[in-house]
Amino acid sequence: MHRFYLPPERVTEGELTLDERESHHAATVLRVREGERVAVLDGAGNEFMCTAATVDKRATRLTVQQQNRIEPLPYRITLLQAMTKGKSMDFIIQKATELCVHRVVTLAAGRSVAQVGDGASKVEKWRAIAIDSIKQCGSPWLPVIEPPVTPREFLARGESFDLPLIASLQGRTRHPREYISEHETEHGTKPESIGVWIGPEGDFTPEESNEILSAGAHPITLGQAILRSETAALYCLSVLNYDMQAPRAG
Repeated sequence: MHRFYLPPERVTEGELTLDERESHHAATVLRVREGERVAVLDGAGNEFMCTAATVDKRATRLTVQQQNRIEPLPYRITLLQAMTKGKSMDFIIQKATELCVHRVVTLAAGRSVAQVGDGASKVEKWRAIAIDSIKQCGSPWLPVIEPPVTPREFLARGESFDLPLIASLQGRTRHPREYISEHETEHGTKPESIGVWIGPEGDFTPEESNEILSAGAHPITLGQAILRSETAALYCLSVLNYDMQAPRAG
């Protein structure tokens, strides 16, 4: 079944009208036919099962047959990702969306090769990638993607997480599972919010790492191999999702 995206502010009761981009995709690329069943995601937890009423490349109208509400995960992961070069940042956004990340804060780190440039246009591009990702994987939740800031600028906001983590190549690192288990033992529940810092190729500068650690982040291991930044992001998100969804031991 084909899936489409419609922002919450454009959702109306009984009938949905896709925007020009989605309508063109439906009519010209997918060649949806009138009467065909399709799904629409609003990125805010709602899935609409519809039938195509009028297929037009400028404004395709859909009749809503059923609305399903999908609750979010009981925890929120914020990926604090240093910008990477080439298309690897697009890849990170795509896979982070598939892995149900709640928010991506893009970082202009000291060793980031990628240029910040027009932050607004970059966010617009990354958001389009995230939209395509939820349509592909069927998740009704669209992550928040923030324009680039430096690690110091983000820390200056004073935001806090139940469990702040930083992927580190230095010593005295621990597996994320250990920190999750400690939080569960101390508070009687797993953390509701997790922030995980991922550095660029070459890692954060020593000064950046010290500031992040001083703000309370716990250093986590990525194993013995030195991973690319995009691999590190996927590794951390996968491990965190697995451990957060695992039943409590005992």
